[in-house]
Amino acid sequence: MAFLADALSRVQPSATIAVAQKARELKAQGRDIIGLGAGEPDFDTPDNIKEAAIAAIRRGETKYTPVSGIPELRKAIAAKFKRENGLDYDWTHTIVGTGGKQILFNAMMATLNPGDEVIIPAPFWVSYPEMVALCGGTPVPAATTIEDGFKLTPEALEAAITPRTKWLIFNSPSNPSGAAYTFAELKALTDVLMEHPHVWVLTDDMYEHLVYEGFEFVTPAQVEPALFDRTLTMNGVSKAYAMTGWRIGYAAGPMQLIKAMDMIQSQQTSGACSIAQWASVEALNGPQDFIERNKVVFQSRRDLVVSMLNQAHGINCPTPEGAFYVYPSCTNLIGRKAPSGNVINNDKDFVTELLEAEGVAVVHGAPFGLSPNFRISYATSEDQLEEACKRIQRFCGSLD
Repeated sequence: MAFLADALSRVQPSATIAVAQKARELKAQGRDIIGLGAGEPDFDTPDNIKEAAIAAIRRGETKYTPVSGIPELRKAIAAKFKRENGLDYDWTHTIVGTGGKQILFNAMMATLNPGDEVIIPAPFWVSYPEMVALCGGTPVPAATTIEDGFKLTPEALEAAITPRTKWLIFNSPSNPSGAAYTFAELKALTDVLMEHPHVWVLTDDMYEHLVYEGFEFVTPAQVEPALFDRTLTMNGVSKAYAMTGWRIGYAAGPMQLIKAMDMIQSQQTSGACSIAQWASVEALNGPQDFIERNKVVFQSRRDLVVSMLNQAHGINCPTPEGAFYVYPSCTNLIGRKAPSGNVINNDKDFVTELLEAEGVAVVHGAPFGLSPNFRISYATSEDQLEEACKRIQRFCGSLD
């Protein structure tokens, strides 16, 4: 349609949202569907956070806020970065957005020119390359391997850097693989970045608190302080605080970049929801003990899913260090015939036939940039996960 912008031809709809919507539609038709596509904790937002939102409403905190966020939240963000990450940001160097997506999008919009390249380790969150493309840049996937735990190697990073590289988007723990980088692994990458002073780092730490078995989270500017002035450190309350629907993301970085992002946001959405911001003040400043309790549950789910998937014929599922996803390989099932009679030629065929035969909705690997794999979110009950994995085992066993 000639009326629509050319930019639309550069992007695809979100595969994860599409899977969740498909699962909802099939459930509405009466199908017995287990949806494992959504990256959303099934825990409720803690009561103290909800009460803080109610109190804000009663105080009349219902007006427009400053574009970059209320000072109380921005100060809480700066305190969080100092307390948990050893990063000393002045609160004026922070910004609040309507979810992490807006933070990422505004950073790209503020900095990318046609021809600028953004390195994105694959597998990646489906939205990264689409955001880069929408903002006029060129996404440059840097492949990882299952043998390396889906982690970017220094050699692969070095090979991806060109004179046109502007950003590295770095996500640990990773969506979709759950891979998280140790201090030594991250230091090897920051050593490469120190040799290329024109490359900035956008670090997506959204799953920071969801790491298991004593794993110690670190972020790039913490590992290499010399990167501080060319790093945008992004985080949010969605995952660890079970606040996905509140839509609050935040970041801190150099003032020039924060001001540019503020200017874009001022013409885009203005400030994020006032009530959600006050709730987030309580999330960051209030009790944190529920995070550890939730982690115990998530780790138990992870162990169940990894164990059961590795018992499925032809599936290879590594054990991730964090987040609430697994990213199994279905390489050994390519070329097999499904109960429908259709041949499985790729991971999209695999998840399509799985949904049709067993009613389990997962996301295929191609939109995440690494195939043939699929992503499962284990942010749902153990009963659901156990039943889903039994169905996957049965499906894999039925393939000719």
